[in-house]
Amino acid sequence: MHLHAGLRVALLGATLLAQSGWAAEPPKPDAAKDADAAAAYVAPKDAVTEGTWTDKSGPALAYQAVAGTLLVEEKDKDQLPPGTNPKDAPRATMFYVAYFKHGADAAKRPLMFLYNGGPGSASLWLHMGAFGPVRVNTAEDTHTAPAPYRLGPNEASLLDVADLVFIDAPGTGFGRLLGKDKEKAFFGVDADARAFGRFVDQFLTQYGRWNSPKYLLGESYGTMRSAALARVLIEQHSIDLNGVILLSQVLNLAHLVDAPQLAPDDTMAYVLALPSYAAVAWYHKALPQQPAALEPWLDGVIRFAEGEYAHALAAGNALGDAELHAVAARMHELTGLPVAYLERARLRVSGPEFSQALALERGETVGRLDARFHGPVIDPLDRDAAYDPLDSGIGAAYVAVFNQYVRGTLKFGEDQPFRPGIDAWPLWDFRHQAPGVPIALQPDVIPDLALAMKLNPQLHVLNLGGYFDLATPFYSARYELRQLPIPASLRGNIEVIDYPSGHMIYAHRPSALKLHDDIGEFVRRTQGGN
Repeated sequence: MHLHAGLRVALLGATLLAQSGWAAEPPKPDAAKDADAAAAYVAPKDAVTEGTWTDKSGPALAYQAVAGTLLVEEKDKDQLPPGTNPKDAPRATMFYVAYFKHGADAAKRPLMFLYNGGPGSASLWLHMGAFGPVRVNTAEDTHTAPAPYRLGPNEASLLDVADLVFIDAPGTGFGRLLGKDKEKAFFGVDADARAFGRFVDQFLTQYGRWNSPKYLLGESYGTMRSAALARVLIEQHSIDLNGVILLSQVLNLAHLVDAPQLAPDDTMAYVLALPSYAAVAWYHKALPQQPAALEPWLDGVIRFAEGEYAHALAAGNALGDAELHAVAARMHELTGLPVAYLERARLRVSGPEFSQALALERGETVGRLDARFHGPVIDPLDRDAAYDPLDSGIGAAYVAVFNQYVRGTLKFGEDQPFRPGIDAWPLWDFRHQAPGVPIALQPDVIPDLALAMKLNPQLHVLNLGGYFDLATPFYSARYELRQLPIPASLRGNIEVIDYPSGHMIYAHRPSALKLHDDIGEFVRRTQGGN
């Protein structure tokens, strides 16, 4: 769905391998598997329907919906090695759903490309939960009741702000991969960004939208894609963006707190996660003394994390017993975790360990993606939870409703299987070739976003995070954006807004409505024009 739970070990392992200059060759898939079925999807196709949407505060907005596929090739035919049969060249059909407002001036109407992450996720989550014209109604913090599910108008849709293009990653949705070494051609930080760059280029040509204000909106791993893609678009396609919207951001995978113990000399992930631990403990009333309001209290948590806590972690084995106890006692006040537990852990608690410790205190598992969600503990002796209550709580509703909507309303895919996600991460090449670096190294796209902002000084960035997100902690995003190597003149182009929600900020309905307003205001201020 988002950052795959299996990445807990794989992401940090890939980082360590890449830092050593070596990465394991992924297992070779069966090239002939599904070849005949995939061939049927080579020719781009689409279905066009009409609809209306209203946010209940104004007149209905009439729109045209196009559900279709575009063929994206890894290389142009004239770039193929001599003797290569074009039928053997890696290529992908990428599925999309686009919504165009009727009667709008294409040169003035903003165009927004939206996608989820994974890697290996389709975009139905953003489509059916956040910004499409309709949304599935799910429970706020627990398991949604089984079918029939409720689908209704989405008053938080961004259709009043921009034309919307929801893009599924190669191999997901109704898209298919084909050709020799097709996974290698599309499964990777850099390969994925190139594929999306080609998609955007083709889409602008097909629909005559080259002169529209342009935006990217990615969620989770999609934010890493957006940073790399912003650079690809300007360097390889001469496309300037008006804005990049980062939803539940991760730009450097080393900052994830899923398995920081794999890099014991790098303690930054613990520092950046502590404010999220505190927010989650506050939400569940697990603190020794409960503050009345979250946000003012979090300011003090952040000061402690950046100061005493960071200093204690940096001391490593040189940390004395008295200071260890003092810092552990303060962490107990901020997280609710027992002092003795924190001392045994030497102040280092991963995200899964925090969740399980909190679960044992509460008697219920709390979500990694959204710690407001909860469910039964499967094994209280496990080091971490065996599942994520958010994934299991709302996933079936999204998949069922989208399958019904795309075939019944959008008239696409009647005889085709829809893939909401694929297990791409074991084959994913996490090495990334940053600007100015001759070889691919660790997956850190902070330099890419910085370069895109330097090449286009009018590029604006909006970061949106959730306080209760343990997958991509909100303070990690703030920290990463502060590290962008950009001049002082560009720092005002970055805005940060956080919400009382989790990874899927829109799963909390009040946050979804504010999300709409905040993005709408951002687009209105940055759509440019002379």
